[in-house]
Amino acid sequence: MGISSGFTRLHVVLRVYCTCPDKVLKITPYEVPEHIPMAGPLQTFVHVCHENGRWMSRLPEKLWDIPLYNLALPGSHDTMTYCLDKSSAVSGNESKLVKFLNKCLPCIVRPIIMKWSITQVLTVTEQLEAGVRYLDFRIAHKTNDPSMNLYFVHMVYTTVTVQDILWEILRWLETHPQEVVIIACRNFDGLTKRLHNHLVACIKDIFQCKLCPRNVVPTLRTMWHLGHQLIVSYEEEVELEKHCELWPPIPYWWGNKTSTRALIRYLERMKRMGRPGKFFVAGINLTENLRYILVHPFGSLKKMTLQSLPCLKIWIKQQYPGPKKKCINIIAGDFIGNNDFVKDVIELNTKINLPLHCQ
Repeated sequence: MGISSGFTRLHVVLRVYCTCPDKVLKITPYEVPEHIPMAGPLQTFVHVCHENGRWMSRLPEKLWDIPLYNLALPGSHDTMTYCLDKSSAVSGNESKLVKFLNKCLPCIVRPIIMKWSITQVLTVTEQLEAGVRYLDFRIAHKTNDPSMNLYFVHMVYTTVTVQDILWEILRWLETHPQEVVIIACRNFDGLTKRLHNHLVACIKDIFQCKLCPRNVVPTLRTMWHLGHQLIVSYEEEVELEKHCELWPPIPYWWGNKTSTRALIRYLERMKRMGRPGKFFVAGINLTENLRYILVHPFGSLKKMTLQSLPCLKIWIKQQYPGPKKKCINIIAGDFIGNNDFVKDVIELNTKINLPLHCQ
């Protein structure tokens, strides 16, 4: 989900314009208006709710024996974009046009790239502390880099390496022994077979027995008993066949839409088709194109996301976790420290009754 033919596949989260009419808006289920009222000026706060840092350990006991893929889990989309390197080369996976424009007009193109590439402002530790339990890792090896260093990427590379972040996650897990985290390793821009072997070896060496093998039914009670805290999804079939500690790719519902209504219709259509059997992600991400960026020359991903939060909140609160056809599992968003996104997703688990019920 990078750029193709210019800026045609940059990510944003739900677009909605901000108006402040006096009348009350009535919204029926799954009807999301393009215009939604927001009280006062645009909210730009970032809040880390430390009470969410241990939310799994505080779930009622009736939920301890439910597989994690039947619970509601908050996720962050493009987790590592908070540390993109402003001076980095453009990713080798981007189009020749983007590379050419960046080379010829860096003073104009580079600020645009940064405005539409950054999807998070909280560090990975802050995201985990805020309650996020699904991390979206886009991993890459820099073009012409002779070292084995791996980075994260979203148009440009990050300032930190993958190995440094894995150690950071381990430190957090060690202080939160009853929390479980899911990592989706994706994209693999520029990774050779040798680099894949290196990455998997790092994952296994760092996390060791904390890794949950894919033959385990991942309930909280089971994982607590076995000492497992990490599920690693890996989008490379060869490595999956060799390592039982790696889980298969997690389906990501990506709408590829430019309007909020179209995205919600897409997500509801996917729900009607039926949820996957295990982990999957409902991505609350719009995809703008070059025309959209030109029409909004002073816009940014952050502005669009903050304006979308009321609309996003409405859709989330209508969801139900569980195993049935229209239930959800992971919901991933941008700028997760804003508003009550994480809290709203966590609270969906209060709707679960035994036997599991999904309305």
